[in-house]
Amino acid sequence: MIRIVIAEDQGMLLGALGALLSMEDDFEVVGMAENGKDAVSLTKEHSPDICIMDIEMPLMNGLDAAEQLKDDPCKVIILTTFARAGYFERARKAGVRGYLLKDSPIEDLANAIRSIMDNRRIYAPELVDIIYSDDLIENPLTARETEVLHLVSKGKSTKEVAEELFLSPGTVRNYMSVILDKLQVSNRIEAISLFTEKGWFK
Repeated sequence: MIRIVIAEDQGMLLGALGALLSMEDDFEVVGMAENGKDAVSLTKEHSPDICIMDIEMPLMNGLDAAEQLKDDPCKVIILTTFARAGYFERARKAGVRGYLLKDSPIEDLANAIRSIMDNRRIYAPELVDIIYSDDLIENPLTARETEVLHLVSKGKSTKEVAEELFLSPGTVRNYMSVILDKLQVSNRIEAISLFTEKGWFK
């Protein structure tokens, strides 16, 4: 019996996935979570064979959760709407065994689970072009610029960032100006969004 934990923040989809997978004779759904934090806790508690994870969830997203489970025996499958290069690259580095899209038939997910249990890796066909596209560019920011943006993404003010990094507020503002220029965006929100989408936050 293949034991499964499912993490999905949309309650209706979570219930449907749980019901459909439970209909398979060789599957047992042992836990369902609506955020990445609970998914990690359920995985530690129930020791499932497979954890199916959405990406964009509250408290902790699926990629953060997958990174926390990298050394766990459980095999993580990302099931998402987003065929994005940055997300996929980050998932791959986290040791994710499958990356599938939500518009795939349930039969594809069930077959992928069985294949992954046989030590195969299963990635959605749509990702093949992305892997070899120009979208997989490297983070253009320096380590210090990345650090500044990471603190800003946590909601810290210019003054708080300056205090934490032992810089002057003016220097932090200069860093942010360079960051926006390098990322070719007009404000902090766009910078954080782009950085997240590309999977550059580690």
